[in-house]
Amino acid sequence: MAVIAEHKESNGGPLGSIDIPAGTEVFFPIAGENDDWYKEKLTEANIDFTNEKDTGLFMHFIMSWGPMLIILFLIFFFISRSARGGGAGGMLGNFGKSKHKIAQKGDSKVTFDDVAGIVEAKAEVHEIIEFLKNPKKFARLGGRIPRGILLVGSPGCGKTLLAKAIAGEADVPFFTISGSDFVEMFVGVGASRVRDLFKQAKEASPCIIFLDEIDAVGRKRGSGFSSGGHDEREQTLNAILVEMDGFELSDQVIVMAATNRADVLDPALTRPGRFDRQVQVPLPDVEGRKAILAVHAKKILLSPSVDLGRVARGTPMFSGADLEALVNEAAIIATLADKDFVDQLDLDEARDKIRWGRANKSRKVQELERVATAYHESGHAVVQIVLPHTDPVHKVTIIPRGQSGGATFSLPEKDRYFYNRKYLEASMRVLCGGRIAERRQTSDISSGASMDIQMATSYARHMVLDWGMSDRLGFVQYSPDPNREAIFADRDYSPDTARIIDEEVKRLIDSAYAEAERIIDEHWEQVVAISDALLLYETLQADELEKLMKGESITRATVSGLLDEESDVGKTDETSKQTDPEESTGNEDAILDPA
Repeated sequence: MAVIAEHKESNGGPLGSIDIPAGTEVFFPIAGENDDWYKEKLTEANIDFTNEKDTGLFMHFIMSWGPMLIILFLIFFFISRSARGGGAGGMLGNFGKSKHKIAQKGDSKVTFDDVAGIVEAKAEVHEIIEFLKNPKKFARLGGRIPRGILLVGSPGCGKTLLAKAIAGEADVPFFTISGSDFVEMFVGVGASRVRDLFKQAKEASPCIIFLDEIDAVGRKRGSGFSSGGHDEREQTLNAILVEMDGFELSDQVIVMAATNRADVLDPALTRPGRFDRQVQVPLPDVEGRKAILAVHAKKILLSPSVDLGRVARGTPMFSGADLEALVNEAAIIATLADKDFVDQLDLDEARDKIRWGRANKSRKVQELERVATAYHESGHAVVQIVLPHTDPVHKVTIIPRGQSGGATFSLPEKDRYFYNRKYLEASMRVLCGGRIAERRQTSDISSGASMDIQMATSYARHMVLDWGMSDRLGFVQYSPDPNREAIFADRDYSPDTARIIDEEVKRLIDSAYAEAERIIDEHWEQVVAISDALLLYETLQADELEKLMKGESITRATVSGLLDEESDVGKTDETSKQTDPEESTGNEDAILDPA
């Protein structure tokens, strides 16, 4: 029973040991059924009261435990739905679900015809297609097809495209996921996602699983300092290893992975039975670049006069992704110029833009800096043309691009896979030529040669430390082992050897500088001629440089000349309007006629 009472007296009064002020309502829970005594006392104290019966123990239980029961029920409901993969309630359970993307059978439109420039890699993975199409052929003699294939190569070389092409040629489902998609903030999620991925792949067999950037979870265990992130990554790696060991002979599942850091992968991942086959996907050579350009050129309107071989020669060290971007950039440049086709100039401009940055034609350059840049680039060009063991000069410009005030572009006749001493020494002389010509003309030096100094020093240090091209140091490598941890890397030679290394590096650069200075002195007239032409035309092509080196002159329209011609035409039109007899007045005739 409960009593709600209100005191009527103004001064209040005692009720038991409680003082109740006048006009106050008080709620008293009273245990037991005999409430006559309470009623009598309240009446004697002149207190109005009402009597309410309790609803019982059940309502007490509901009011006390009801909210907790509702919360527990909702949690159980969400977990049960997520276990069945149902609806929005699957949010909690979906942390353990794989985040892979799947291209079902017939969805992949990529074939080997879309993959160019990596002939050897295509040939090496061709047997995978045969296995997926006809597995009994390989089982007849008891052979075992490699279940794990690791594609190794620089970014943009076509590793993902090659994996898609295999799935397209074999016409099988293609599961793809990035290594970073396995690991989350919750412990055990990565391993759960691995198990879910392989379970779905086995159900869709035959199929291909492609793990992109596998080094995100496949790094060597125990490397670095231990942390929660390392533990979760290692659990994910262990799950991958277990799943790859759990394949049955009837499971037609090929696991492919891609990385550009094969040296950091855990040895257990690359042992036989797992990723035991490594397929190198290198940067394309000149023929490969030409083939890649031809594939992407089919998507644009290309002028028949374009020489893709010339573009391929001018893009050494470009990946397939770089070449695709080059073709697309050329199409954009041609579109902005309202051209009907993409021509050679558009492709050249796109190449220069990707490699060096956009041309800053609107940059206001002081005349003194402009002259210094012209002589600097002229010095590079003359030394490069004179020396025999260098790449041919393609063009020279003093139009700023990116952070550089000008540039001398080369067009290699072939790809180089190693450098001999003559080429390296000639390259250092070319790098020194810019500073020498600039200093002779302006009697000063500038920071414009910073990149030249950096490259020349790099060549010299590699010659001494890595390539054994120093007679004093001999056939020894002095650079630290690149496979050693950076925190433990240290030089493995004495202070005396370090002093000799510094002396040899300085000797190589000083020798290159002296030889470049001799060439500039002997061909100063050509340096001046090329510099004057650069100041006039801003950009010179290879044929124009050849004429200037022979002492011949070149003539072509300049920007300032075209502006002057337009100005002269405008003045002529204005004069003709003023002298038109039908529009002239007497005052105008008086002004124009000196009589």
